[in-house]
Amino acid sequence: MAKPPAGCAWCRDSWHNEIVKTGDETSRPGTTVTPIGARRRQAVIDATARCLALAGRELDCEFVLPPVRFDLKGCAAGMYRVRGETGEIRYNPWLFARDFSGHLATTVPHEAAHYIVDMLHGLRRTRPHGREWRRIMHLLGAEARATGGYDLDGVPVRRLRRFDYACACGRHSLTSIRHRRIQDRRRRYYCRRCGGELVYAGAPGAAPGPA
Repeated sequence: MAKPPAGCAWCRDSWHNEIVKTGDETSRPGTTVTPIGARRRQAVIDATARCLALAGRELDCEFVLPPVRFDLKGCAAGMYRVRGETGEIRYNPWLFARDFSGHLATTVPHEAAHYIVDMLHGLRRTRPHGREWRRIMHLLGAEARATGGYDLDGVPVRRLRRFDYACACGRHSLTSIRHRRIQDRRRRYYCRRCGGELVYAGAPGAAPGPA
């Protein structure tokens, strides 16, 4: 199993987020950004398809457009995830509304590249933003940036309870969603530094469990 780049935790059931700083648009505190509508959503789907077509021409492959959804919320602008044998690309329509052209140029190729890497190599055989992904980003003419800053003014964000987990080298704070997946034995998460499996550490202040 390839280790991911330095950071905190990752999920073995491969999925990738991109956090991107939005553009110059502003919204007053307490107001809500209106998510992009049908016309712009179609433009995003078309841009995704163009990325796949470009990669297909350069690599002499055919990449079928996967399901594209606009159901992502919070600070992630985009995500490619695999459920079972099916991959899908998810976009955040609120963040796209704040900087539509910027996300077309960055988030769309970012997630398309994850999908292409999955089709070519399989996500479990590659680092999340490793050389295979960077190669595809270069091929698409996009900056190979893993993450960036973000501005959530007016963007719906869920506030989730957090739980302490530990590995051999330290502690990690996981959301209630990831905690529930682990407790239900549906997911395993691993430290990006030491590669050890994250183990529930109980209430704050409890001694870490074995990695």
